[in-house]
Amino acid sequence: MLFWASNTLRSLTVVLIACSFTHAVCSVAVVTVRGRADHAPDNAIVRVQLVYPGDAVEDSGDVTVANGRFSVPIDFLTQSRKPIVNGFGEKCNRKPKTVIVTLVEAGQNHEYDRVCLDFAKDFKMADLSPYYTLKSELVLDGSR
Repeated sequence: MLFWASNTLRSLTVVLIACSFTHAVCSVAVVTVRGRADHAPDNAIVRVQLVYPGDAVEDSGDVTVANGRFSVPIDFLTQSRKPIVNGFGEKCNRKPKTVIVTLVEAGQNHEYDRVCLDFAKDFKMADLSPYYTLKSELVLDGSR
């Protein structure tokens, strides 16, 4: 009986260790674009798109401008390559190349302002966390 319990415990330990390796996952990071929209119409929306290498737009978000201000957080997965075998060989260095910020009229296709930001130059990481913010406030112009 003791032999059986020892083998069962050993098998359970091996399964738990294997499961911990097979579920190695890259983190989710967050890009937050904050700023103000001068002369924005009452129903203005700020749309943010994350562009990755190869010009792939995979993550986006938008928010209504309130009192001339906006803040748009967008989550993105940092996994850049699928695991080769059971979680091994996974790369977690995926980042956007460009961030496109557009001021538009809600329900319309009218675009007031558009800014293309270089992710590497215009954003900074907050401490050691996976949160990225603009190095300086973004100002959009709604009078165009």
